[in-house]
Amino acid sequence: MNLKKASATEYMDLKKICTDAYALNFHDHWNEGGLEWYLEQEFSVERIMADLADDTTEYFFIEHKLKQVGFLKIKTTSSTDLPFDHSVVLEKIYLLPECKGLGIGKWALGTLIEKLEARGTKKLFLAVIDTNLNAIAFYEKLGFSYHSKTRLEFPYFKEELKGMHRMVKELNSNK
Repeated sequence: MNLKKASATEYMDLKKICTDAYALNFHDHWNEGGLEWYLEQEFSVERIMADLADDTTEYFFIEHKLKQVGFLKIKTTSSTDLPFDHSVVLEKIYLLPECKGLGIGKWALGTLIEKLEARGTKKLFLAVIDTNLNAIAFYEKLGFSYHSKTRLEFPYFKEELKGMHRMVKELNSNK
């Protein structure tokens, strides 16, 4: 397995894995027209290029058996009300459905945490749909704990899925 930082020259590969991994997992979370809207907002060529040019945003390909099977996205700054001194937000982590349950997500997140600890990051935050009990349990097994509630405010997103839990993991920083 490999966690490879995406470069600007790989924007089309990144767009493909982002779109595929998200759409195959979450197509049923949206009302009519919503999935297409979201994919354009988050994974258009323009958005991905802008994110890759932003030094506070990083994408990583999750590779398994020499194939891109998922991705993750982190931000080192945020406009939220969270304490962000030496903190990072895991904005996205998605795997192709056929790769779930193989330990790939656990490995990828563990590898990311090692990288962040080496950089001196103190906390890793994420948000997860509060009814997604499998994902919450997954994060808890990796040492994340509940921090606070928040809410998704995307148009077209199903109302019953808008509740979110913020979770945090304290990191063992080397700095």
